[in-house]
Amino acid sequence: MTIEQKINAVGRMVPTTINGVKAIPFKGIGKYKPHGKKHAPYISSCVDFNSDGNKLVESLSEALKKCGLKDGMTISTHHHFRNGDLLANEIFDIAKKMGIKNLRWFPSASFPCHEHLIQYLEDGTISHIEGSMNGVLGKFCSEGKMKKTAILRSHGGRYQAVQDGEVIIDIAVIGAGCADSFGNANGLYGPSASGLLGFALADSEYADKVIVVTDNMVPFPCVPWQIQGNNVDFTVKVDKIGIPEKIVSGTTQITKSPDRLLIAEMTAKFCEEAGLIKDGFSFQAGAGGTALSIGNFFADIMRRKGIKARFARGGSNKYLVDALEEGLIQYILDGQTFDLEGVRSMRVNSNHTWTSPFTSYNYHGKGNFAGMVDIAILGATEVDVNFNANVVTHSDGYLLHGIGGWQNCLFSKTVILPVPLFRDRIPVVKDEVTTICGPGELIDVIVTERGIAINPLRKDLIDILKDSKLPIKTIKELKVEAETICGPMEKMRISEEVVAAIKWVDGTVIDVVRKVIHKV
Repeated sequence: MTIEQKINAVGRMVPTTINGVKAIPFKGIGKYKPHGKKHAPYISSCVDFNSDGNKLVESLSEALKKCGLKDGMTISTHHHFRNGDLLANEIFDIAKKMGIKNLRWFPSASFPCHEHLIQYLEDGTISHIEGSMNGVLGKFCSEGKMKKTAILRSHGGRYQAVQDGEVIIDIAVIGAGCADSFGNANGLYGPSASGLLGFALADSEYADKVIVVTDNMVPFPCVPWQIQGNNVDFTVKVDKIGIPEKIVSGTTQITKSPDRLLIAEMTAKFCEEAGLIKDGFSFQAGAGGTALSIGNFFADIMRRKGIKARFARGGSNKYLVDALEEGLIQYILDGQTFDLEGVRSMRVNSNHTWTSPFTSYNYHGKGNFAGMVDIAILGATEVDVNFNANVVTHSDGYLLHGIGGWQNCLFSKTVILPVPLFRDRIPVVKDEVTTICGPGELIDVIVTERGIAINPLRKDLIDILKDSKLPIKTIKELKVEAETICGPMEKMRISEEVVAAIKWVDGTVIDVVRKVIHKV
């Protein structure tokens, strides 16, 4: 069957239906306005629950059966356990044993540990994934092996999709480091502590049925509660819910690469010369080696200037916590914790505050935190001469990464992408990116080891930096330099078949991923 496709506002041909459901092509920044009311789960009654508040059942299998698991349902999980997650694999092991088919898996993200689920994508237990796909799962999708079209959303886009009823979750399974039998839960304590449970917030509020699973059941009340038991149907105690050393790492390392350190130093110098680092400013950076180095350079500048940041948006890590405890940062507004120091800090420091995709990123609300951040430091797999950027595919067309909060952070006041000019002799700066995840009008600065390009739309930054000794270049000059070093690229081999859709923060389709054709 031929599916109608239309050209959207960034010039990409995208489908108008996905898996039989109407899809709206991207219309431009702020051009699509939602209508209607928020989705709501069915009304429940306390009559259906034990009066003593005990919702504990013997096993996850029993809980899934009590929730009415059947063919075609949508099952949601979250990624707070990252590559140490054991829960998602167990859910679909149970579904397979029950003979259930055609399930939609709706994770907040997936990790290499979920390679186990390939067998269930192959046999039809899982029809498709609506969430990030890293590594083997992404390769499986890129080669056209998934039975339905995958959909990737940002963290805020996921919350938006659930809130708006675009995705109706039949059963949400929430893993928690600590919980009571009533269903109150947090990620702060226990052998599988992950820091917080914000990515599961929408699931707990909007899913028809909610199961909380823990390996650290405590007497009521489990406080503080990040998930409220009043939204939970069943609780389950298991022996082990995650592999601690893969949930968080003992240490998070700054980069040792000379090129990456140079990029980090240039980024920090750019921010200082542009006047972006000032008393009371705010910033967000990830937990990658380059981003951590930039945070360290920011801290050096703040010490030298005798100033403080009002807040930093996390992912938190040791270095961000050190800055908080030193008094360089007044608050960490944390979306997820990346190491043990982040978990500890969240437990003991009231200025280390947990957030969620609702507060931080949801675009269909009365505001979110993203636009209040002065500097956002983000990564990318590719950027092009129009400043469009890609974070999900590589130049060979393979879908190997998720979006995370990347799209949402583009609404920060100054968005900077510190990226190498090339990776493995493949240019990062190109005429056109393989997949558009963010439009160039929202991306302000590209920093590479061989030069810095400022978006022509940011005339204010160009004027401020016109006499700078930093290597300011045009984006086209960077592209030419990359191609001169790397030589011509082999053209990727892709078909017209759409295997995944990339949603924008408002639920519209900004681009698609097409099936990769193997070399003969």
